[in-house]
Amino acid sequence: MSKTLERYQRCCFVPQDNRLEHETQSWYQEVIKLKAKYEALQCTQRHLLGEDLGPLNMKELQKLEKQLEGALAMARQRKTQIMMEQMEELRKKERQLGDINSQLKKKLEEEGQNQKAMEGLWSCGAATENFPLHPSQSHPMECDLEPVLQIGYHHYVEAEGSSAPRDMAGETNFIHGWII
Repeated sequence: MSKTLERYQRCCFVPQDNRLEHETQSWYQEVIKLKAKYEALQCTQRHLLGEDLGPLNMKELQKLEKQLEGALAMARQRKTQIMMEQMEELRKKERQLGDINSQLKKKLEEEGQNQKAMEGLWSCGAATENFPLHPSQSHPMECDLEPVLQIGYHHYVEAEGSSAPRDMAGETNFIHGWII
């Protein structure tokens, strides 16, 4: 029985240890590969920035120059594309503003024609026929510089057949509406 248990333990537990060791070894190899790639990328970045160019040979320098020219061409192309999009947006905005400007001009011209028509009516005297002039004005377009407001205190003239008492109307020059 003890021999059977020993065999069982060897079969069950030993392969797990081997599998765990194998998995650990593969992760370790992966880490080493990633570190090497990271260092290579840092070295390439330094070369692209113009640092550590001394150990490079002529072929590597030409390759670096082509990479830089390609990146520069892509940057210029993207910048040109952005500028063209902005120009198109500005053209649309210009057309919209032109349309709005035309509408405003048309509206202003219509209002100018309406103003001329009103001035024509005033100059002909047609507007004064419907509205009587105030006694202080002798001409329809004659205006004082200061506005005149006359409220309430008018000289009272007793109308014929008025039933208001004379003393009330004469003292205040005002007749209450309920008396009339």
